[in-house]
Amino acid sequence: MSRDVYFHQHCPVCGRMLEVRVSLLGQRVYCQHCGGGFVASDEPQVSDGRRQERRVADRAEQLLERAAMMLARAGSADAE
Repeated sequence: MSRDVYFHQHCPVCGRMLEVRVSLLGQRVYCQHCGGGFVASDEPQVSDGRRQERRVADRAEQLLERAAMMLARAGSADAE
């Protein structure tokens, strides 16, 4: 009976550490947490990780700005 062998890879979308079967190397896989798709790779992705952190920070900033605008609109609607 053979056993599956796994390696660890961070999801490039949400950053979660995932266990990926070695048999899936080079194939498109999907994160079970966020559903993000990526190619399974056991190569270190230091530069991708830093770019991902920047994208996450940029997205968080966008969401905060949008929330502030929505709150401001709601406040002005309540004042009328």
